Amino acid sequence: VLLPLWNTWYFFSLYANASNYQAKYSVDSKDVLDRYLISKTKDLIEGVETDLNLYDSYSASAKLRDFSDVLTNWYVRRSRDRFWEGNEEAFDTLYTVLEIVTRVAAPLLPMISEQIWRGLTGGRSIHLENWPDASSLKYDADLVRSMDQVRTVSSVALSLRKTNSLRVRLPLSKLTVVTPGAMGLKEFSSIIAEELNVKQVELVELAVESTKDFGVEQQLTVNSRALGPRLGKQVQEIIGAAKSGNWELALGKVVVNGVELFEGEYELNLVAKDESSAEKLIGILPAGGFVILNRLVTPELEAEGLARDVVRAIQQARKDADLDVSDRIATTLMAAKAVLDAVKTHEDLVKNETLTLEISYSESASLSNAVAVGDNQQVQISVVKL
Repeated sequence: VLLPLWNTWYFFSLYANASNYQAKYSVDSKDVLDRYLISKTKDLIEGVETDLNLYDSYSASAKLRDFSDVLTNWYVRRSRDRFWEGNEEAFDTLYTVLEIVTRVAAPLLPMISEQIWRGLTGGRSIHLENWPDASSLKYDADLVRSMDQVRTVSSVALSLRKTNSLRVRLPLSKLTVVTPGAMGLKEFSSIIAEELNVKQVELVELAVESTKDFGVEQQLTVNSRALGPRLGKQVQEIIGAAKSGNWELALGKVVVNGVELFEGEYELNLVAKDESSAEKLIGILPAGGFVILNRLVTPELEAEGLARDVVRAIQQARKDADLDVSDRIATTLMAAKAVLDAVKTHEDLVKNETLTLEISYSESASLSNAVAVGDNQQVQISVVKL
């Protein structure tokens, strides 16, 4: 928890100072990510309060750890462009949440909470403040449910990319999400697309009869401990039939060899028949449903991926040169023709993402101090403040 909390405070102070904005306490933002974070903060207050009232510091600490993932790996990362643009609602929301979270964490992290809170507020001490009032925060249950599902979809799909060496900056053509309540995610399709760097997100309502069309099937597992007392020796026959696929699901009832199984006597899970192929990758969602990632990469997608890798390399060069986040620069690129052509095609993207006003190109196969981009390609970068 310590490092994510401190990094979030550092990020906030860096961008607020760069924008010369004095943030204030506010829970009234209409932005969907702001509303989600406020709702999760309300959950955090109530959960930690319950745990501490039971003297359960272990569970309280676990809730802080889980919240830090929401705060840093989801909210801040997804909102980075808004802070870059100096969005006041984003600054006010993050200020508010940091002020509240440090008070929640204060009994468990007394020193770092004090340091961050005093930096935020200029107050005397966090340990003289009251415990946060959860009732003062708005809560949107539907939004929390949907956004939590979006995060799960993103996590599973990103794991597919990582396992199959499809770097995140390489755009892919399509992600299909097949899950119960899929249409509830329609509002967040753009977030999923940006998070996974895909051009299209297709949402499909999960239907048992159509899962095989996607290369996924339902697998029945019999709970012998629960079923044994009812069926006796026949339970082994039922287990064998379930494993061989001799069962059916009709009107919500599971029937194996003519015997109906009841809740608790079995588990139904989705299993990918072919988890990976030349065209697609399939990942199973823990709460039901699955995602299908189209893995075919066209030359156009490969070129955009190269340009995005160069953006990352220029950002690192800016950091190494100790430039301010708002400094405008001139950039010189030296690389093979394929890399330079990719950057030229997506020059506006590269300039906008790196605050580059001028780009110079030099084609060369012999590079020194080069950085890797794409698949085994290199680029040499120099940046100058303008």
